[in-house]
Amino acid sequence: MTSNTSHRLRSYIAPGAPATRAPVDGSEPDLRVEFGFTPRWYRDRLGVDFSERWHLDPLYRHETVVRMRRKLNRHFAGLRLGGDPDSARANIDGVHGALVMAMIFGIPAEYYSDNWPAAKHAYMSEDQIAKIEIPSLPDTPVMAQLLEQMDVIEREFGLVGGYINWQGVLNTAYRLRGHEILADVLINPPLAHRMFEVVAQTMIAGMRLIYERQRRTGFVVQHATVSNCLVNMVSPEIYREHLLPYDKKIAEAFEKFGIHNCAWNVDPYIEDYAGVAKLGYIDMGLDSDLAKVKRLCPDTRRAVMYTPTDLANKSLDAIRADLARIRSELSPCDIVMADIDSEVPDQRVLDFAQIAKNRL
Repeated sequence: MTSNTSHRLRSYIAPGAPATRAPVDGSEPDLRVEFGFTPRWYRDRLGVDFSERWHLDPLYRHETVVRMRRKLNRHFAGLRLGGDPDSARANIDGVHGALVMAMIFGIPAEYYSDNWPAAKHAYMSEDQIAKIEIPSLPDTPVMAQLLEQMDVIEREFGLVGGYINWQGVLNTAYRLRGHEILADVLINPPLAHRMFEVVAQTMIAGMRLIYERQRRTGFVVQHATVSNCLVNMVSPEIYREHLLPYDKKIAEAFEKFGIHNCAWNVDPYIEDYAGVAKLGYIDMGLDSDLAKVKRLCPDTRRAVMYTPTDLANKSLDAIRADLARIRSELSPCDIVMADIDSEVPDQRVLDFAQIAKNRL
């Protein structure tokens, strides 16, 4: 019996944007590397300004992305990391980094010329959480402006492509409530669950709103992914009882679903992740039990988050051994080589790519 692969997703990092996921296209090799560079990498080499205008003006953003794509092709000849810059269209990749959900609930963003935006500390009180509701999304400033951007893109380019980074329930709850959300789970579960429920339902509604707007231009998105970057701050038991139900709720609302576990050891959570229906993507840190993940998630596109510290500091022999292990124990899979910073020599990136192809 052949495996069902139609639901699979792969890592996707657009120039200037944080990592997210996109559907597989069938061309993926057994060991596929997705390279991603920090905003500072582009700032130092091209002078690109990632301040507020980059996130609000789709035509300015497009002009910088074309420049970034050409720069990637010049620096890494043969890898074609920038694709075909001349055919690129403006899109919504990278808009507001990972903060769209927090901004929907009124959390202010702080923008930087050489980094992704960060959420300001404007945490909600217990009374505010008790009254929290799913907002009217088109009326929120961030979504209203995003929809205006999509109108501009459609007028200029027709198709409105790209992906917003919607984050995950705990990630967003943490930005809204701060570290108190972790105490809420233990001390006042009903309060925590009110926030989790509203965040999950808002994520679903937000995706549907944006996807429908994109669909009208011919760009069809059918997947959702959640970012569980903070999952290592809770026990497997707490995740299973208090957060897994919301991941499942989001998964059930879409045809394809992926979980970003970040570079943490996935072992404490993988059995729960594996039970989520339509799981098309799962990533993990290198210290995870890769063979177990492959056994539990045979029909899922798997990925290892290879850290930029390891890329910069490990010997080529150590990198070669890491990639051989990944190939042996987890492939077919992705290696997410994200957040490459300005100090990493270009040759190290080229060497990594050649090792992944078994050519070095």
